[in-house]
Amino acid sequence: MTAPLIELRGITRTYGEGEAMVRALDGVDLIIREGEFVAIMGPSGSGKSTAMNIIGCLDRPSGGHYLFNGVEVATLDQDQRALLRRNYLGFVFQGFNLLARTTALENVELPLIYKGQPRAEREVRAREALNRVGLEGREHHHPSQLSGGQQQRVAIARALAGEPMVMLADEPTGNLDTTRSREIMELLRRLNREEGLTIVMVTHEEDMAAFASRLVVFTDGRVVRDEPVTEGAA
Repeated sequence: MTAPLIELRGITRTYGEGEAMVRALDGVDLIIREGEFVAIMGPSGSGKSTAMNIIGCLDRPSGGHYLFNGVEVATLDQDQRALLRRNYLGFVFQGFNLLARTTALENVELPLIYKGQPRAEREVRAREALNRVGLEGREHHHPSQLSGGQQQRVAIARALAGEPMVMLADEPTGNLDTTRSREIMELLRRLNREEGLTIVMVTHEEDMAAFASRLVVFTDGRVVRDEPVTEGAA
């Protein structure tokens, strides 16, 4: 069996000191393999967002080991961690985080600019990414000309443009109505099942988590449930 894509071993994360210390993560063990679609749930303060930030190299653990594709992330310097984020991870957030004065195509090109790709190549890849999320013909629309669901599709396309190994989605349907939420989740499930994209998603909505193939539940900084999602639940 191949090594896990993501492996957390005894991960702890504390903030503050003495009596003011908060233990956000308390010995978390978690393995995510390539091609999985994992939904992470838990009440406010359970540690799910902290775990997501550590996986995304946006935060560092206080203790334990985080291995990405077999590499101990703690051994990477700041520049190497930035390269890991840029080249292997795609991020989708509750707030779409699109630049208002740029077109959908230009928004999707942004991570490719940071990678130093030539303009012609950037445009081709950005168009391909928009096509993958069903936004053909919307390349030159600005965010204000798109619905909330379409804006989130642009954000997903932006994450896809860099060809990440893992997409990290933090409450991706939090700003959408029920119909648009289901459309976004159907898109994520298709990307996972048909393209083999590994997805790790934080959500507080059980009906959205049902689109994943696996459910991990956090409580008080610990994993208390880790089980397959019943087929057909969504």
